[in-house]
Amino acid sequence: MLDIIYWPVSAILWFWHKAFGFVFGADSGLTWSLAVVFLVFTLRLVLYKPFVKQVRTTKQMQELQPQIKELQKKYKNDRETMAREMQKLQKEHGFNPLMGCLPVLVQVPVFLGLFHVLRSFNRTGHGWGQLGMSAHENAHTANYIFSAHDVQSFLSARIFGAPIASFITAPASEMQAFADWGGTPTKLNIAMIAIPLMIIAGLATHFNARASVQRQTPEAAANPQAAIMNKLSLWVFPLGVMVGGPFLMIGILLYWVANNIWTYGQQHLVFGRMEKEDEERKQKKLEQRAQNAPKPGVKPVDVRKRVQDAPAEDQSSTNGTASTNGTPKQSANKQGGAKRKPGGQQRPGNRGRANQKRKR
Repeated sequence: MLDIIYWPVSAILWFWHKAFGFVFGADSGLTWSLAVVFLVFTLRLVLYKPFVKQVRTTKQMQELQPQIKELQKKYKNDRETMAREMQKLQKEHGFNPLMGCLPVLVQVPVFLGLFHVLRSFNRTGHGWGQLGMSAHENAHTANYIFSAHDVQSFLSARIFGAPIASFITAPASEMQAFADWGGTPTKLNIAMIAIPLMIIAGLATHFNARASVQRQTPEAAANPQAAIMNKLSLWVFPLGVMVGGPFLMIGILLYWVANNIWTYGQQHLVFGRMEKEDEERKQKKLEQRAQNAPKPGVKPVDVRKRVQDAPAEDQSSTNGTASTNGTPKQSANKQGGAKRKPGGQQRPGNRGRANQKRKR
């Protein structure tokens, strides 16, 4: 049913095993470890663009959080209208919330595929999904794209004495599959590799979640659903890695560590580029504002003052204050000088005022 996932995953793992096998040897534990790590890197490289789209979608949703709250408050009693308005808002801003979940949704089947492929190197168990093969039968049966010789190479590979397909809580009967290919590993050998990987995986999960939470806007962080998810990603998921680590194969723990390391670096790269883009937009706005502003030394023109001064000029022109040659001419009434008599003699300008004072 899930062969459509198992075969591609085993093919990518096979490719990297052959590539590193030329350098370190086909049976080396380092070769198989690097094959698992680069399987993760191949997947994340393919999902790089969807990851960037996911980050941009998350940022847009955080910026639109106030508008989303307004719609939820406005149409809280009308679910159909609220859904229609939400779709309209998403269409106007050109984003799809499903893009925020796509990288995670794609990684889940790959994780399950790798878990199944690695587990299928040892099919001697009798639990769920196991075939109950004998150690000899298991070592001489192909595993998807891997030949029987590749299966024997995997069983022979060790990381400080621990097989990649082993885990702390593995039954003793399953450990017999490694007996003829490097000896049966002890619980101590497995724990010495698995426990540090569990701790690193838990810490990496926590710090990746912390980096994401710190980049959230205050409005988004105040959302009750976001607050719950933040607590889960900060504490519950890392704790889940620590608790479930004893039940996970060393190869899966390697996958988890490599995936978190890639996520940590990719987040800093993508968010760094987005911050540069925001700075460039701000710089362009400042440049446009500077171009529209008046040049240094030039007095800005006040349009309102022109409108206010226009009636005064019209009024002065009607009172005869403007001459034909363009220069203002003062009227005789405003000069405050002497007036002339009808006979041509000049009358003192203060005569009338003195007579008024005497009469008083």
